[in-house]
Amino acid sequence: MQKLKGIKILLVDDEPTILEFLEMGLSNEGFEVQTAPDGMTAVTLASQFEPHIVVLDVMMPGMDGFEVCRMLKKQGNVAVIMLTAKDEVEDRVKGLNLGADDYMVKPFSFEELLARIQARIRNQFPNLLGEVISGPFRVDDRRREIIYKDQVLELSPTEYELLKFMILNQGLVLSKTMILDKVWGYDFVGDENIVEVYIRSLRDKLKDKDHQLIRTLRGAGYRMDL
Repeated sequence: MQKLKGIKILLVDDEPTILEFLEMGLSNEGFEVQTAPDGMTAVTLASQFEPHIVVLDVMMPGMDGFEVCRMLKKQGNVAVIMLTAKDEVEDRVKGLNLGADDYMVKPFSFEELLARIQARIRNQFPNLLGEVISGPFRVDDRRREIIYKDQVLELSPTEYELLKFMILNQGLVLSKTMILDKVWGYDFVGDENIVEVYIRSLRDKLKDKDHQLIRTLRGAGYRMDL
């Protein structure tokens, strides 16, 4: 149901066999793929190719993956999945602090990489999928509609963004702070209890009086269970 055509991926690794393997696999999945053997080439190519997703090796000669990630994030809206041979917390934290969106440790399965790429698309580029179907929900970002059990929900713009965010992150615990940052924006200065008000409204519209769809986790936030 998820249409992958038109989604661009840049692969960056100094190991030719890895590049060849991933390029073949992702091309077969319908992605538009380009490759770069080093960091400097990646930064130059990204400005021309304008990828949606960059799969980026950390350990490369010359410009390492951390520096490439920092520069790519300055160029625009791009999702970065970092690859490393080292399963060290410090590396993961450094990458995430520089703006990396996900992290994978080598060796990894192609199926896991594909799942992580699709998760990043659902979260950062849902409009490229046309629509996302998750459980009883269908999110059509082009029409800005959410259909629940074959019924179009009557939602305000903020309710739409909040419900979409929760559907795309179903199964994950979402704190009030995270919700405010993603739905209301980092510059929101109001009371965080506004989240509770909108959650209550969504539950009413979803007829979720028993909180089976949108669960409250005391002291942690909310979780969408589908």
